[in-house]
Amino acid sequence: MAKFPPPPLDGLKRRIDRNRQESAKGAGGIYVRQTFQLSREEARQKAREWFAEFPKAAYWTEVESWRQLDGDQIEFTMRRLPTAD
Repeated sequence: MAKFPPPPLDGLKRRIDRNRQESAKGAGGIYVRQTFQLSREEARQKAREWFAEFPKAAYWTEVESWRQLDGDQIEFTMRRLPTAD
């Protein structure tokens, strides 16, 4: 039985990266998004600042996604509505 090599994943990786960048810019959506890469403590502080400045009840503020990077770095995306109307 012939063994086939796994398919290359470069195209898929580029597509995922492009989608993440477009999502962070708010392309096509109603939300304002901003992505940060900070130390764990700085990330917690930044999220608290967002929730204080843009209350969840009015702006639907949330941490949309996050991941832990090497070291004590956290990459995360905050999302909120542009206005509280």
